[in-house]
Amino acid sequence: MHTPNKKGFTLVEIMIVVVIIGLLAAMAIPAFQKVRETSQTKAITNNLRQLASAADQYFIENGVTVAAQTELVGTDKYVKTLNPVAGETYPATITQGVAIEATGGAPGTISVDF
Repeated sequence: MHTPNKKGFTLVEIMIVVVIIGLLAAMAIPAFQKVRETSQTKAITNNLRQLASAADQYFIENGVTVAAQTELVGTDKYVKTLNPVAGETYPATITQGVAIEATGGAPGTISVDF
């Protein structure tokens, strides 16, 4: 007598695998979002520090206390490019001794004192 060869997965086995994958994804996605937000915050802070350094140099060289962003950022300026990473906006003018803030974007408002 010939018995048929039963190969393959049962529906229950496939459902268990799907549930396990779902649980792993549920744990991994929040961790990924936290890492992404931290990375964006650090990139924005770095941009603000570059602006602060450029403004300090501009203030020293020109003997002023206010600088427009257009005087600091450009291919022939102190900062070559200022790339937003999370849709944030940077101030149009920077005043000596006043914190620089990036507003909007995913992490919210971030400021750097200088």
